[in-house]
Amino acid sequence: MPAAPTPGSRLRLTALLAPPLLWLTLAYLGSLAILLLSAFWATDSFTSDVVHTWNTDNFHELLTTPVYRTIALRTLSIAVAVTVIDALVALPMAFCMARVAGRRWRRPLLVAVLTPLWAGYLVKAYAWRVMLGEDGVVGAALAPFGLHGPGYGTTAVVIVLAYLWLPYMILPVYAALERLPERMLEASADLGAGAWRTLRSVVLPAVRPAVLAGSVFTFSLSLGDYLTVQIVGGKTQLLGNVIASQVTLDLPMAAALSAVPVVLIVCYLAAVRRAGALDSL
Repeated sequence: MPAAPTPGSRLRLTALLAPPLLWLTLAYLGSLAILLLSAFWATDSFTSDVVHTWNTDNFHELLTTPVYRTIALRTLSIAVAVTVIDALVALPMAFCMARVAGRRWRRPLLVAVLTPLWAGYLVKAYAWRVMLGEDGVVGAALAPFGLHGPGYGTTAVVIVLAYLWLPYMILPVYAALERLPERMLEASADLGAGAWRTLRSVVLPAVRPAVLAGSVFTFSLSLGDYLTVQIVGGKTQLLGNVIASQVTLDLPMAAALSAVPVVLIVCYLAAVRRAGALDSL
């Protein structure tokens, strides 16, 4: 049996954990609480100054104004679409890296997946803006087939966000597949299961928590993103850029809008926690 922790080890552990926990409480949770509290304030329509008067007008406007509901649903649907696309792309890529490629190739492939993370966010987003433009690479590649590129809009936002967050989905899935015992695959083959049956009955259940863990990143990052939609979104409006535009005009309303992605992310985390996905983070 493992030895019980001594008072000295508890003290050292407390000393190590206290600074980051204090920073998390004050800098993140404290600022988040103040932000949500400011959603119950008002803005003077003449001076645009914040009036510290308790009311729920901002949330009432948020729930009753059709444009806000449309923007919230659009943001949620884009976050879900990005997550699904990344999962569909990451599964075969991670499987090839972990199970098909030889050991000498696994590290170079892993480096290739991580390489885009070394480039700046804006560099990658503006590179996609060039490629998705009227004279871009995407349009030129589709022209011989009588097709044209998506241009700037919702489709472009989904493509760019799926590209940006794809490594965050590949890495946990790759780690789960690498830990998958070889004897489980061999036992499935010995019992007469084909490749698709093995994939459905052995591989997918084993990597499901990892996929959900990766979806935490892709979903939350897509839900809060506001730069990509400004670069390739055209006239598309998402919660992120609406909040950014409201900060200088109506801070309490921006705070009320910020509560929407916070609530969605908390609900999503609660859902995936029941599946054991957070254990794979």
